[in-house]
Amino acid sequence: MTLPRPSTDAGRAALDALVADPARALAAFDFDGTLSPIVDDPRESAPYPGIVDTLADLAGLIGSVAIITGRPAAAAVAMGGLEQVPGITVLGHYGAERWEGGEVLAADPPPGVALVREELPGLLARVGAPEGTWIEDKGRSLSVHTRRTADPDGALALVAPALAELAERADLRLEPGRMVVELRPQGVDKGATLTALVEETGAGTVLYAGDDLGDLPAFAAVAALRGKGLPGLTVCSSSDEVTAVAEAADLVVPGPAGLAELLGELTAAIRGPGA
Repeated sequence: MTLPRPSTDAGRAALDALVADPARALAAFDFDGTLSPIVDDPRESAPYPGIVDTLADLAGLIGSVAIITGRPAAAAVAMGGLEQVPGITVLGHYGAERWEGGEVLAADPPPGVALVREELPGLLARVGAPEGTWIEDKGRSLSVHTRRTADPDGALALVAPALAELAERADLRLEPGRMVVELRPQGVDKGATLTALVEETGAGTVLYAGDDLGDLPAFAAVAALRGKGLPGLTVCSSSDEVTAVAEAADLVVPGPAGLAELLGELTAAIRGPGA
């Protein structure tokens, strides 16, 4: 296997630094669309075959491994079998929850979440949301999915103004994604969470991989850390649905299958010839 080269000078320098000094590296990943393929019903999501085993191998060689996801932390662990990855930290709800060593730490959700939970079904009925639109209740946030409608983009455009008004009244943030809009608490995003994790672990190099618009703050955080002298690499698990993430990344791989291959190549590079 040959380790692919990022398209940017900063990305190439970060990859070289990670391989040269893996004990000080932090590798962080989104879950849906990155470790696991996107499916019509996110409750049926599962990791790409073999990717968690590969991630476990990598975790034994580098300083820290983390998942930063919009899902509840415990749900991501259960769906992904992530407990088998040594020392992994799973940060759910963009960082508002933390799973580590079998325990979840989280503050209570803001009251606006309960308001949205109460009003959202009636709102979708009033605006005439088409058949196939459905609500995912994540506990600390709620998402409206349109992937199963006849016209997912048109359905999102139809419901978006009413969702924006509801989010404003509930003092929540509206987060767009791949055929989904999420209403979630303010003040937490993947960029702030990744930056805090870098500081906590004392990482000397950071890699972040994601696929959707919610991952762009983490890409921006990597860029900011590079501006302070910390080598950083951004990886896009690409799709035809979102192009902005690929445009922002140092390295683009073809979806979760491509990420699984990259992790295997990275593991082999760290172990060195003949390992």
